[in-house]
Amino acid sequence: MRVVAKFGGTSLGSGDRINRAADSVAAAVEQGHEIAVVASAMGNTTDDLLDEIQFEADDRDRAEIVSMGERTSVRMLKAALTARGVNALFIEPGSDDWPVITNDLGEVDVEETRRRAAKLAAEMDGVVPVITGFLAQNHDGEITTLGRGGSDTTAVMMGRYMDADEVVIVTDVEGVMTGDPHVVEGARNVGRITVDELRNLSFRGAEVVAPSALSYKDDTLGVRVVHYQHGDLLTGGTLIEGEFHNLIDMQENPLACVTVAGRSIRNRPGILADLSQALREHDVNVDAVASGMDSVTFYIGEDRAEEAENLLHSKVVNEKSLSSVTVDDGIAVIRVTGGELPNRPGVMLDIVQPISEAGINIHDVITSATSVAIFVAWDDREETLSIVQDEF
Repeated sequence: MRVVAKFGGTSLGSGDRINRAADSVAAAVEQGHEIAVVASAMGNTTDDLLDEIQFEADDRDRAEIVSMGERTSVRMLKAALTARGVNALFIEPGSDDWPVITNDLGEVDVEETRRRAAKLAAEMDGVVPVITGFLAQNHDGEITTLGRGGSDTTAVMMGRYMDADEVVIVTDVEGVMTGDPHVVEGARNVGRITVDELRNLSFRGAEVVAPSALSYKDDTLGVRVVHYQHGDLLTGGTLIEGEFHNLIDMQENPLACVTVAGRSIRNRPGILADLSQALREHDVNVDAVASGMDSVTFYIGEDRAEEAENLLHSKVVNEKSLSSVTVDDGIAVIRVTGGELPNRPGVMLDIVQPISEAGINIHDVITSATSVAIFVAWDDREETLSIVQDEF
């Protein structure tokens, strides 16, 4: 089995942890597996180096300075592997075998990187390449970087382009947890999670795998997250499944929006649960929910609108803070889903402006970490879909 193992800064944060990392790699090699290693800077080295740049420095100089963290890590880890009888080779920008190439815009040159990664993979027989994470090199040989979370990106990119069976992210968490163990009691490891789920968690603050890395994962590449204390690269942790698809779709059947108005609804604990429960008890599915200070809107199938209105009306008449319920039907929803949406400045303007310029009234916009839902009149749905498809 061919595995790309990425060791994060915490997992290389001391001599003892470097020894632990080398032990796990040596054990996998002993079992007959092909291992490539991606190494982050030790501990907080990158942040410390950035903090010490108390002068004007151009991008090239900054990249050269911060690269020293990863350059040190690969040398330390290579030496530790050599001490264990493993034939290891550290690879950094400037090396003949360096794989990650960027263009003049700082974007990964996919074709050249794929070619170089495949060449590196073909030379792995009996050799463990130890590659600097986070760093890249442009066509002029200058150091560039892959941005925050760049070592994760390097690992998954290399896993894909080196035709690996699995990428293992070795870090300081027990894979993906059901909640923050520092905050909630009884948090436990999640054995499996989809790319879609993890991307949404990552864009909302979960520090497990950098969202930019997951864009390189395809359905054939396994990605696992394990704790550095686990000691086994080939088992345990959380398995990340599937691949992310960019998608534009339109709801086939019309929706209705059922809006409940009241006084300072957002300051009334449990009101959303009470309203939702009334719909749930009668199997009325909710497609989306939008809330404001004085209203909550449920988007449901138009064929259940009258029933939903009556169910919510019973809550209105029994709750002093609620005043009225109303229904507007003939609503269409077009959804744009894509993992790169949060990384695209102005994406909301790109979606909304051309719709507005076409004279189409937007009924509502609801966003999540990686998707945008646009609600318009049913008669405007085809034109809206066409506009969105042209933009994306």
